[in-house]
Parts: sequence; structure tokens; C-alpha cells
Amino acid sequence: MLDTFRNLWKVADIRKRIIFTLIMLAVYRFGSHVPVPGVNIAVLSAYFDRMRSSVLGLFDLFVGGNLSRATVFALGIMPYISASIILQILGTTIPYYQRLSKEGEEGRRKMTQHIRYLTVAIAIINSFSFTIFLQNLSFNGVPVLPVSSLFVKFSIIITMTAGTIFLMWLGELITEVGIGNGVSLLIMLSILSRVPLEIVQFAQQIRAGAISLTLALIFSVVAVLVVAAVVFVTQAQRRIPVQYAKRVKGRKVYGGQSTHLPLNVNTAGVIPIIFAQSALMLVPTFAGFFKGRIWADWIVNILSPSGFLYNFLFVVLIVVFAYVYTAIVINPQELSSNLKKYGGFIPGIRPGRTTAEYIDRTIARITLPGALFFGFIAVLPTIITMKFKLPFYFGGTSILIIVGVALDTASQLESYLLMRHYEGFMKQGRVRGRRR
Repeated sequence: MLDTFRNLWKVADIRKRIIFTLIMLAVYRFGSHVPVPGVNIAVLSAYFDRMRSSVLGLFDLFVGGNLSRATVFALGIMPYISASIILQILGTTIPYYQRLSKEGEEGRRKMTQHIRYLTVAIAIINSFSFTIFLQNLSFNGVPVLPVSSLFVKFSIIITMTAGTIFLMWLGELITEVGIGNGVSLLIMLSILSRVPLEIVQFAQQIRAGAISLTLALIFSVVAVLVVAAVVFVTQAQRRIPVQYAKRVKGRKVYGGQSTHLPLNVNTAGVIPIIFAQSALMLVPTFAGFFKGRIWADWIVNILSPSGFLYNFLFVVLIVVFAYVYTAIVINPQELSSNLKKYGGFIPGIRPGRTTAEYIDRTIARITLPGALFFGFIAVLPTIITMKFKLPFYFGGTSILIIVGVALDTASQLESYLLMRHYEGFMKQGRVRGRRR
């Protein structure tokens, strides 16, 4: 492991990419402490401390607390992710976007441009809604927005929208010039930004005797085992064998090799958990605005995150959204057509419709255990936190995002190292050949 890190710093190109990525992430953290004008930050933070188990609390988690501090990055990169998901769904339903997805580099460039435009539109809508929310919000009789003039509200909308546009540019720049997926790294950094404070609080409770040392050790072991299990399942694949027929062109023979079609157990990633959590929290959050009424209090109580009904519905929705999103991402008919086009076939399965049905059946079988596992991981940390009164809000969603981004970044670093070693070997071979 240490040799790998030393090799990363030995290669000038990789070293520059890592340093550039770290600088851009530092810029993001700096902007996370620049507030928008006119907002009473202390009152807003106190309100969000009470609303951690709501949609606003979930959103605040993904943006690293920027929403509760009303910073220029209050919306985070979430409008960009929403726009990407919307365009991805449209790519499977609207003929125009279906054609764009098949036009190669030019089609991807147009899709990216449309995602940017949609991101700006979503950011404007979100910032406007958040400004209206601030205008009507008060905590303990103190208004969050003391001066709600048109100029102040316009300034907040423009500042938050500009912050989202800047983060969109920053994420694309990291992806292009730095290491890893820039957007994913920004989300991971937002989640990790809370970890140091929570660890300090955890240590303080152990020192004060509120949490026993035995319980702390048990929790640490469980956390390590959960992370290891998430890594294992995230990398798990069902590899369908594929054989390519031999083709003779002139004096050359093409094809004839065996390979495999990798299907991930968790194709949908963390998207089903985000959708399920947002859907479940939306109803009690709305009911919370009518606190004091019988029906509103009943909804809030029955859909409490520590209750059985909430966790049961949470797992069910994760499974449902996992199947829906997997069906959007993977098209068995298209995979079957591509295999047939290039002379590939699955041994024992007829090409064409039969192959598509076989792939679809395989995806359905591996998606269920993967979705159930991630549903269990999403619920487990919440149950542990509630039962043992731990000061951690590091839920299953956070673990899945961090593990997924870390694995993706590590894979990209490894590919850069392998590519560099391969080029060096070829250069040595050419030099020796010339000397001979």
C-alpha cells in the first residue's frame, strides 16, 4: 500500500492531478463558509438542529451543512444531479434523447449542454423556494430573514444559483483535469465534513461516561464490518460468459475469443436509497408545518425514523426504486442487439430475443438480494444510533456514497498507474530494438 502511494507521487502527471483535485476541494470548503446576505445564521442553524430527521435535514447532509448555514453553496451540487437523472430518464422515453444517446461524442456533448441548462433552471426554482421558506420562517419568535425586501430576496436567489453553477463547473473541471468524478467527490467531501465534529462529540461522551467504552468498541467493530460488507457487495458482479464467432477477412481471422458480460449486483447504486428516503420524509415534513393538529401529529408519530413502519416502508421502497432505476440504466434488448451485431452470443442461449430475455431474467434475480442488502445497510445505522443514543448521523446512505466514490477514485488511480507502467515498458522495448 505504501509503495502504491509512493508510486503515485513519483509520476508527475498523477501528482499534478492529485494536487489540483485537493486545491479545488479546498476552494469548495472555503466557499462553504461564505454566507448569503441578510440571513440570521444562528437562528437558521438552531432550526435545522431540530429538523435533522426531515427532507431538509437529508438535503443538508448531502450539501455538507451549507443549507443550515445558508452559504453560497447552500444548494450544493444536487440540482446538477437531479438534472442528470431527469435527462437519463428522458433518454429512455423520448425519441430525441434516445437518438442523442446513440450519436457518440457529439450526442454526449449535446446531452451535457442540456443538463447544464436544466441545472440552472432547477437551481433558480430551488433558490426561489428556499428564499420564500426563509421569509416565512421564525424560530422562538426570531425571524430568520429580518429584512425581507425585494433586493435581499433577489440577492439570495442570484447568489445561490451562481454557487450551484460554480460547483457544476468545479465538478466538471475536477473530472477533466483532476482525479475521480468531480461531482461525486464534492458530495463525499460534504458528507465527510461532519465526521470530525461527530468523532469529537463521540469521544467527549465516552470521557463523560454517557457511553461506555465497551459499547464504543462494539459500535466501532460493527461499523468496520458494515463498511467491509458494503465494499464486497458494491464490487460483486454476475459475469455472463460471451463467445464471439470467428470471422475470416482475407488472410486474417477475427473473433473467436471468450469474454464475459459483467452485471453489477448493485447497478442502481445509492439512487434508490435517496429516492426512498426523500419520499418517506416528504409526508411527515409537510405534516410538521401543521404541528398541533391531530392528523399532523399522527402522521409524524407513525412515520418516525425510529418506528417499525418507517423502516419497513423504507426497505420496500428501496427495492422498488432499485428495480425501476436498473431498468432505466440497463436495456437488455440493446445489449442483445449489440452482441448480435458484433458476432457475440451467450453459450446455450439463442441470439436476439431469447438473449434479451435471459439477460433481463438474470438482472431481476441479482437485483433483489442487492437491493435487500442495501436496504438493510440503510436501516441498520439508524436503528443503532437511535437505540444506543449515539451522537452520530452517519447513516447507511452516507456509507454507501463514501464507499462507492472511494472505490471509483481508487480504480481510476490504479488505471493511471497501470497505463504509465505500460507506456514506460513500451518505450524501453523501442530503445532496445533500435540499439540492436
